[in-house]
Amino acid sequence: MADSELRLRPTASSKSKEILTPTSSDSEEEVAKIHRPESLSRTRITVLDVLRVLGGLLLLSCTLSYFITNDSIFWGHRPSFTRPAWLKARVRGPLFLTEAELSKYDGTDPTLPIYLALNSSIYDVSASPHFYGPGGSYHFFAGRDATRAFVTGCFEEDLNGDLRGVEEMFVPLELEEQPQTRNIPEGRARTARGRWKVDREKAYRKGREQVKAMVEQWRQTFDGGKEGKYFWVGTVKREEGWEGPKKLLCEKAAMGRPKTKAEVV
Repeated sequence: MADSELRLRPTASSKSKEILTPTSSDSEEEVAKIHRPESLSRTRITVLDVLRVLGGLLLLSCTLSYFITNDSIFWGHRPSFTRPAWLKARVRGPLFLTEAELSKYDGTDPTLPIYLALNSSIYDVSASPHFYGPGGSYHFFAGRDATRAFVTGCFEEDLNGDLRGVEEMFVPLELEEQPQTRNIPEGRARTARGRWKVDREKAYRKGREQVKAMVEQWRQTFDGGKEGKYFWVGTVKREEGWEGPKKLLCEKAAMGRPKTKAEVV
C-alpha cells in the first residue's frame, strides 16, 4: 500500500510542470505570460520611460543654464517665445499704421513700445531703449521708415523709405556719360555706344541687386535677429505716390561712387 502511495504522490518537478503547462481554458495573453522570460518582463522600456528621462535631462540643463548664466534657461539664448512682448504681439495680431501713427512709437512715450520700419515692415525694438530710445545713438531711426538711410548712410537727409535712385551709388561715374565718338568711323561709334548702353544697364541692375541685399541684411537683424530681441509687428499703410518727387543721391553716397568699371567689385 505504501508503495502504491509513493508512486502516486506528485514530485516537486511534476508540480512545476503542472503550473507552467497551459490549459485549453487559458487566454492567449496568459499563455504569453507563461512563456515570456522573467528577465524580459523586468527590463521592458516604455515610451513614457523615455519621456521621463528626456524631461529630466531638459530640466537639469535649464536649471544649470540659469545658475551659470544668471539670465537664461537656454544657455545665453533667449528665443522670441520666451519674451512677453513677442507673445503679446502674436496674440494681438499684425498692426497697420500710417507714417503719422508710426511716429508716436519713437520711445518718447514710456507707455508705448519703440517701433521702427524697414521697407514698409514695422519691427519692435523696445528691447534696446539705450539704442533706439530718447538719447540713444540710433534714436533717429525710431518711429519712422528710414530704409534709404540704412543703405546710403546719410542719417540726416535720407530718413525716409524711398529707395528710388539709391542704386546709383554703386554705378561707376564713367557710365553716366556716353563715350566720345566724334572722330571715329560711324560703325565703330555705333558699336561703342551700344556697348556703353549694355554696360550701363548691367551696372544699374547690379546696383539694384546690391541695394536689395543690403536691405535684406538689415531685415534679418530686426526680424528675429539679435537673439530674438527684435521682431516684426506689422506694416506701414501708404497711399499711391507717397514717395513724392524723386530724390537726389545724398552727398556722402555720391562721393563714394566708383569712378570706373574697374573699381566695381
